[in-house]
Amino acid sequence: MDFTLGEELEAVRDLARQIFTDRATQARIKDAERSERGYDEGLWAELGETGLLGVALPESAGGAGLGAAGLAVLLEEQGRTVAPVPVWPAVVAALTLASHGQDVPAAFADGTSRPTVALEEFAPADPSAPRCAAVRDGGNWLLTGTKAAVPTPFGASHVLVSAVSPEGPGLFLLETSAAGVSWERAETTGRDAAGHLTLDGAPARALPDGALATALRLARVSLAAVQVGVAEGALRMAAGYLSGREQFGRPLATFQAAQHQLADCYIEIDALRVCLWHALSLVDAGEDAETAVLVAKWWSDEGGLNVVHRVQHLHGGIGVDVDYPVHRHFLWGKQISGTLGGASSDLELLGAAL
Repeated sequence: MDFTLGEELEAVRDLARQIFTDRATQARIKDAERSERGYDEGLWAELGETGLLGVALPESAGGAGLGAAGLAVLLEEQGRTVAPVPVWPAVVAALTLASHGQDVPAAFADGTSRPTVALEEFAPADPSAPRCAAVRDGGNWLLTGTKAAVPTPFGASHVLVSAVSPEGPGLFLLETSAAGVSWERAETTGRDAAGHLTLDGAPARALPDGALATALRLARVSLAAVQVGVAEGALRMAAGYLSGREQFGRPLATFQAAQHQLADCYIEIDALRVCLWHALSLVDAGEDAETAVLVAKWWSDEGGLNVVHRVQHLHGGIGVDVDYPVHRHFLWGKQISGTLGGASSDLELLGAAL
């Protein structure tokens, strides 16, 4: 299959790379961690002003209509610089709404308003079988339960919550300002400002059947796309470091043991990218993509984690310095590898699907 980017996707890639690279500094990352909302609000505003936050959304919602492929290109560039902005949860939420005929506020496309997703709960569980409960209340639904580590909820206007009703698992749209909604700030491996969500009879609107499956499918390919960027950004840092660092009178990059580890990283990133774009091609074509998406997510969990582990090892002692940039790639790779269940969970779901 030919996974060459078309002209529109190349334009998205080039613009995103320019913006993320220009703002990729450790100082900005630390400032984002200390901010109340937990992300670089200036960078978020710039992504909205340039139209990048709307590349995946349909034109009717103020977007460019490039679908999941456009989102993946954007996320890969974000992952290269581990830029602290909540792109994937916001766009996955908006694209899920659009995919099921729901009105998508124009503010979602320009970033002036932002949704997020609450798809995970405490303890091992299949995200497609949530434990949060939904009961009907007239024309609305009331949600009760707890959702774990909701990505970057502070400052979000809406959240898509997975819950189970008497009619089965589904997805519900909730305003973060609604009664019965409370947040607790959560510590995460990647140091993003996540929050545990507690719902006590919070009013919400049910989305059409299939919305939960759509959100999970988009979330998995989005995480895989970020992981491609994280792994490739880490590999480039390792190549630069080994080329400049000398031992026994010659660069470390000339040692065969180091070259073999870099080659293994390159191969795993290439495999990750092929699996990701195979899944994306099926998603955007509206075909059955369940197994392809799970394969892509498994590679992001297993292969992506292998890469950031090797890269950290190749940096020696400085690789575990929390102030050194490559440590940030390791933390992101580690967190992505466990989001929505991790490699073992993905293999179990893939086996059931096959």
